[in-house]
Amino acid sequence: MAKVHIARGGPLEKALRIFKKKLDREGALKQVKAKKHYEKPSERKKMKAKDARSGHK
Repeated sequence: MAKVHIARGGPLEKALRIFKKKLDREGALKQVKAKKHYEKPSERKKMKAKDARSGHK
């Protein structure tokens, strides 16, 4: 679980930016998007190959 501690009266925008970075590092959004709908195994293979070609993880 990602948590962000900010000082009292601290800027909310900064806290949101830090929170989004933590979620990205943990891969939480990718997991949610992956489970949002069923993906056929052939589609998964195509996406994996496409990511490998473009250099993404």
